[in-house]
Amino acid sequence: MNNPIQPLALHPDRLFSSDVKVVEIARALYQEIKDLPIISPHGHTDPSWFNENKNFGNATDLFLKPDHYVFRMLYSQGIQLTDLGIPQHGEQGDLASSKAADPNKAWQIFADNYHLFAGTPSGYWLDSVFSDVFGFTEKLCSENAQQYYQDITAKLATPEFKPHALMDRFNIEFIATTEGALDELKHHRAIKETPMAKRVSTSFRPDDVVDASREDFNDNIEKLAQLTGEDTNTWQGYLAAIRARRAYFKKEGRATATDHGHPTALTADLPLAECEQLFAKCLSGQSTEAEQELFRGQMLTELAGMSIEDGLVMQIHPGAHRNHNKPIFDVYGRDKGCDIPSQTEYVNALKPLLSKYGNHPKLSIILFTLDETTYSRELAPLAGHYPSLKLGPAWWFHDSPAGMLRFRQQATETAGFYNTVGFNDDTRAFLSIPARHDVARRVDCRYLAELVTNHQITLKEAHTLAYQLTYGLVKKAYKLD
Repeated sequence: MNNPIQPLALHPDRLFSSDVKVVEIARALYQEIKDLPIISPHGHTDPSWFNENKNFGNATDLFLKPDHYVFRMLYSQGIQLTDLGIPQHGEQGDLASSKAADPNKAWQIFADNYHLFAGTPSGYWLDSVFSDVFGFTEKLCSENAQQYYQDITAKLATPEFKPHALMDRFNIEFIATTEGALDELKHHRAIKETPMAKRVSTSFRPDDVVDASREDFNDNIEKLAQLTGEDTNTWQGYLAAIRARRAYFKKEGRATATDHGHPTALTADLPLAECEQLFAKCLSGQSTEAEQELFRGQMLTELAGMSIEDGLVMQIHPGAHRNHNKPIFDVYGRDKGCDIPSQTEYVNALKPLLSKYGNHPKLSIILFTLDETTYSRELAPLAGHYPSLKLGPAWWFHDSPAGMLRFRQQATETAGFYNTVGFNDDTRAFLSIPARHDVARRVDCRYLAELVTNHQITLKEAHTLAYQLTYGLVKKAYKLD
C-alpha cells in the first residue's frame, strides 16, 4: 500500500466533542488539570528501568516489542511475530539471543502498516508520543520510517531520555509495577534506599500461586515453600506462605495494592474441611476445571481477608479469556495479545466474598471489567452500595475515548464519581503513559462539560470533579496520600 507522507498535527481541542458550548467548557476545565502530576498505580513497566536508569536501546525495543496493543494488530493482518522481533519462549528478548528479525527491519514493517492503527487508541497514543515527545511533524509511514527509526534511536541514547529524566519530564509522581508472588523484587529492593523509592512501588500479583489451571502451578507452590519456609502442602501452611509474601512485597517493594486477573469474578466461602480437600485435589494434578475455578474463587475471599489484615488495596479484574491462541502461547508465552474479553457476571459471583467482608471498614476493593454490559446493571449498583467497593476505570480493550465516555455515562448515575478511582494506564509502554492519561483527562472534561451544559451540575462542581478524577480520587483509593 502506498502511504504518502501526511502532516502530524494534534488539534488542541481533540476529544472535546463537536458541540461548541461543550468544547468551550471542556477546554477551560482541561487547562486547570492538564499539568497535574500523573499517578500510575497499576501498570506493567519494567522495574529495572527505574533501578538501573539505562538508556532504552532502539525504537523497536521501546515501541513494538513490549506493547501487545501494537503487535496484536499487526499479527491480525498476517504479519508474523518473529518478523516483529517478539522473543520466543526462553529468549531474553535482546538482540544477542533473539531469533527474531533485525529491529530496523521490524520497524519498517511497523511503518509500512501504520495505517492499520487509524481510529484506534494505539494510533492516538503513538501519534501523541511521536509529536509531543520526539517532535515529529510528519505522520509515520513507509517513506519516513528509517528517518523515524534513526531519530528516535539517537534521542534514546541521550541523558534526556533515560527513565529518571522521562519520569520528571512526564511529571510522573508515582508509578506501580506488577510482579508475581515469587518475584524476588531485586530492582525494587535496590531502589528502596534511593529518592526513587517514593515514586516507584510494586503490586502483589499472586495468580501464579492461586491458579491451579496453570501448567506451572505445582512448581510454583514448591518455590513458594522454598521462599517462605512454610509447608505449602498443607492448607494452613499455604495461606501462611502467601501472607509472608504479601509482607515481603509491602516491606521490600513498598506495595500498596494487590492485583488479581481471574477468568471470572467467582468467589466462595467454603468450610475449612472443604478448603483443605479442594487444595489437596488441586495439588494432586487431578482437579477438574470446575474445581480449579472454585479454588480461585475461594482464594479471592481468603485474599480479601488478608487485605483487611495488612491494608493492601485489592484490585480484581476478571473477564479475560487468556492465551486464546494456543499455538502462539506455546511458542511465545503469555501476554502476547491473545487475550479476549468474555462475558462476566458479578452480582452472584461476588456475593460470598461480600457477605463475609463487604461491609468491613478496612477492606478496599477496586473492580475492573472487560464486559461493558455490566457497568449500569451490576458494577455501578454494587459500588453504589458496598463501602468496600470502588470501580476501576474503563480498562484494556475499553481504555479508549469512546470506551471512557461510555463508562462515565453508564456508571455515574448510580455509583457517582466518588465511587470511582480516576484513571490508570495498565501499560508496558513507558512513553505512552502521558498520552494515555491525557486521553482520560480530555474525555472526563468533555463529560463534565456536557453535564454543565445540560444544567445537571454547576461549573464550580465541574472544576472540583475534574481535579478529583485526575488526581484526588486515585491517591485516596490507592492510599498514596
